[in-house]
Amino acid sequence: MINGVPLYQVKAELFRSLGHPVRIRVLELLTERDHAVYELLERIEVEQASLSQQLAVLRRIGLVRQRRENGEVIYSVTAPEVGSLLLSARTLLRQMVSGSQDLGAELDQPTQDARA
Repeated sequence: MINGVPLYQVKAELFRSLGHPVRIRVLELLTERDHAVYELLERIEVEQASLSQQLAVLRRIGLVRQRRENGEVIYSVTAPEVGSLLLSARTLLRQMVSGSQDLGAELDQPTQDARA
């Protein structure tokens, strides 16, 4: 338990917080290197207000932090495990797609057993 909340509920909240494409893209970029806000805007097709909202969510859950450098706001991930999580998601998706393609190919094959 974390502060009286079961771990599975905390995990669910983490995954809910990741459930937005802009947040995922921000995390992908920040695992490569720290970025200024203007750099994120150049790489993600989103309005500045929307990006600010998504960054606020990521800050609130503790996945990113901000700092000021030379008058610019720079964002970074708080832990390298963020990259591992995104890589695991990519690997899982690849396996799921592969499994679907294998299943599709199997379903397309003529069956030897008429009951199948």
